[in-house]
Amino acid sequence: MQYGFVKTAALTPSIRVADCAYNARQIIEVLRGAAAAGAEIACLPELCITGYTCGDLFFQPVLQQGARDALADVLRDTAGLPLLFVLGLPLTHGGKLYNCAAVCQNGRVLGVVPKTHLPNYNEFYEKRQFTPAPAENGVIDLSGAQVPFGTNLLFQCGTQPALTLAVEICEDLWAPLPPSTRHAMAGATLICNLSASDETIGKAEYRRALVTGQSARLLCGYVYADAGEGESTTDMVFAGHNMVAENGALLAETAPFCGGMALTDIDVERLAGERLKNTSFPAEDNANYEVIPFVLPQNVSPLTRIVSSAPFVPADAEQRARRCDAILAMQASGLKKRLEHTHAKTAVVGISGGLDSCLALLVTVRAFSLLERPLSDIVAVTMPCFGTTERTRTNAQRLCEALGVTLQHVDITQTVRSNFADIGQDETRHDVTYENTQARVRTLVLMNLANRLGGLVIGTGDLSELALGWATYNGDHMSMYGVNASVPKTLIRHIVASVADETESSALRQVLRDILDTPVSPELLPAENGKISQQTEEIVGPYTLHDFFLYYAVRWGFSPAKVYYLARQAFAGEYTNAVLLKWLRNFYRRFFSQQFKRSCLPDGPKVGSVTLSPRGDWRMPSDASAALWVAQADALEE
Repeated sequence: MQYGFVKTAALTPSIRVADCAYNARQIIEVLRGAAAAGAEIACLPELCITGYTCGDLFFQPVLQQGARDALADVLRDTAGLPLLFVLGLPLTHGGKLYNCAAVCQNGRVLGVVPKTHLPNYNEFYEKRQFTPAPAENGVIDLSGAQVPFGTNLLFQCGTQPALTLAVEICEDLWAPLPPSTRHAMAGATLICNLSASDETIGKAEYRRALVTGQSARLLCGYVYADAGEGESTTDMVFAGHNMVAENGALLAETAPFCGGMALTDIDVERLAGERLKNTSFPAEDNANYEVIPFVLPQNVSPLTRIVSSAPFVPADAEQRARRCDAILAMQASGLKKRLEHTHAKTAVVGISGGLDSCLALLVTVRAFSLLERPLSDIVAVTMPCFGTTERTRTNAQRLCEALGVTLQHVDITQTVRSNFADIGQDETRHDVTYENTQARVRTLVLMNLANRLGGLVIGTGDLSELALGWATYNGDHMSMYGVNASVPKTLIRHIVASVADETESSALRQVLRDILDTPVSPELLPAENGKISQQTEEIVGPYTLHDFFLYYAVRWGFSPAKVYYLARQAFAGEYTNAVLLKWLRNFYRRFFSQQFKRSCLPDGPKVGSVTLSPRGDWRMPSDASAALWVAQADALEE
């Protein structure tokens, strides 16, 4: 259990209906397997000690006592396992029979949670044998021990404050108001559901939607263990469909009828942090709950969950294509509205032959198409100077020709030299003034041209550049509408590639692919032998890394230590720890020092979960100190 990650398992033992001793042995075996795999929390199915399909055998005292004896066997033989587990069994209490979940650890039962909603329709008839959970908590006698009994029980981990566990059983999730809703509002971050959900056509998809949807609504981890092999097939079949979800994402799953264990890591710190800033999620109210403490050992085990090296980019090709098209649609829709509102006669785009300006132009073309306006009304401007190469100049021209927009060439060399003379800048001194003067002159040309034509300057800068401050203040930093402002560099590449794949124009496809192969560069330093001499990622670091850092540092608010921990998982074998640390430290220093550029950004559409607009998701003082974050980053070891 490190950095808030709790290794969690949903598992299904192979049972025999009504053979409690046999079932206990199977339960012990699968729990030992889960512990060996590093599980810290394990959830087993509903009534797994007896089998769900015992029917009227549940009334038999022999079965009832057999269940209690089997529970004692499980407790005895798992006492040394370093995990907390939840299993199902029938228990009598107050003269009634209840369908229960026993929460167990270190050879004892911490609490018993009875089922609230009993299905009594179609193939289900639980009310024939069981009684719904009482409204108030009480205590139940288990082998002479007085154990908390009721639905309002929270199990709180002393070694990980963000981990609070609660339980509901099968049909409880299907009810209009599941008990897990109350549990989460009382502080539960992890819900265990012990289920015996029979399999019918289409039910797996519906079940999956319920589990992921509930985890999203409650900002929680949700562990669903389903009955399977060994249940009676008199009228039903059971598939052992186990799932673990976190805040709407399915992290692990066993396919129906395939057996096995769904094992993954739930990040309870992440969930607690999300609840902290979500104003729709109420403050905790556990006044009616009994809080039961438990302790998990501070084990360190490798993460089971997949940590993507590109968190902004879906791994699945089909999903990635849909996302790229959706983002283009959002960008174009935002620009369409702005063009309509301002009655702009044209849109002016500085086109360099690079990725960002390429995407900005593609967005502008789509917006004009939505407006049913001629694409020739779009003015794309190339502004060659000292660092412009033949490749980017040619690609810019080919792109404009393939799209059918108006192209203008404005050589800014003499204007830049005139400004050098005005301020006393030595042209042979290739310093920040040398570079930024070119960037500001480019913006000056675009702004003045837009004024003359009655149009808007469309910004090309992306989210990754804004995070690092890799933009010239009042240069490429400024526009009249920034269509790429919330699109990270790693995703821009895929959006452009998606357009290339989908276009029917071979000319457009060829130029887009060459732009994708061109090194990212502002081209502000003289070319060397006709080739780009200034490559952005050699200066500020790989955008793959910086987008990863940005996602976890801003979207989730993780500490530098946790971001580094995740980066080591995601980039193992690709980057050394030394390289990861070098660019992580650089990220934090740049992110804090460059906030002043983000504090006065032009408008632009939000398209994803991370944006740095000072009017939207990110409000940070321009002179905030980075000391705490940098100190933690500097203290990290390779």
